[in-house]
Amino acid sequence: MRKILLAGISTAFALSGAMAIADDKKQLVFVVNAASDFWKLAEAGVKKAQADLPDYELLFRYPAQGTAALQNALMDDLVAAGADAIMISSVDPKTSIDAFNRIAAQIPLFTTDSDAPDSERIAYIGSSNVAAGEQAGEIAKTALPDGGKCMGFVGFLGADNAVERIQGFRDSVAGSGIELVDVRGDDVDFARARSNVDDVLVANPEINCMVGFYSYNPPKIYEALQAAGKLGQITVIAFDEDPITLGAIRDGHFSGTVVQQPYEWGLQGMHLMAKYLSGDASGIPDDELIIVPTKIIDADNVDAFEADLKAKINS
Repeated sequence: MRKILLAGISTAFALSGAMAIADDKKQLVFVVNAASDFWKLAEAGVKKAQADLPDYELLFRYPAQGTAALQNALMDDLVAAGADAIMISSVDPKTSIDAFNRIAAQIPLFTTDSDAPDSERIAYIGSSNVAAGEQAGEIAKTALPDGGKCMGFVGFLGADNAVERIQGFRDSVAGSGIELVDVRGDDVDFARARSNVDDVLVANPEINCMVGFYSYNPPKIYEALQAAGKLGQITVIAFDEDPITLGAIRDGHFSGTVVQQPYEWGLQGMHLMAKYLSGDASGIPDDELIIVPTKIIDADNVDAFEADLKAKINS
């Protein structure tokens, strides 16, 4: 019985023990939406911020799976264990309002990457996903001057970042002869992301353009096209900076990618929360939106971009 009791106590305090901080340092936590290499840059930014903010403890956390329920449960656990502020990329803002407001009633809550503007979050720091979608449309118009039929691929169809990128793309290509026929969601299931592309290659031979709206979608497009012997035959527009994506741009298989700056989300976001906790809200704009610009990477600038990327991650 004593062993069982001790085991229970050990389990109950495991998370709080892991979060315990010497000298009562305030804890700032960055919570992502799902496991993906995309978040390595944000984590590097958080690590840089840790060096700048020695009086704080900065944590970077992944949910067990990319679901709103598990993400919200993780936030509850973090608050219970002593977190002082959280920045989160919401899996599904529309179904998480109550959970977000529950957290925001206890500690300052900020969003990044995927906003939850209807919640009580303090501010959003990240990309304008509409503008990013418009930039993807510009890549498409350059690559397909005579028009084309595109199929989109994304993780969470209902997430604000997905909805806004898709809308931005549609707005940008309107009247150009380019049509975004449909968008296939995969809920950040990598096997499903690949099979979605395979299915389109078989069922939709009219598709001559593919758009990968989440970071892992373009690599899955690359895998499927390579397996089908169709690399270079279908125009591909990407998002983010997966190494496969950058290599495909360098080799001429992808037309380009729209990259965000997650490193800055991590770096600036931690500084923003630290200032806010100290009583300085001067970094919060009136519209509560802190936009970090996106940019287009193509064959002309991919080498310089990748060198800068490696320098940030390795630092």
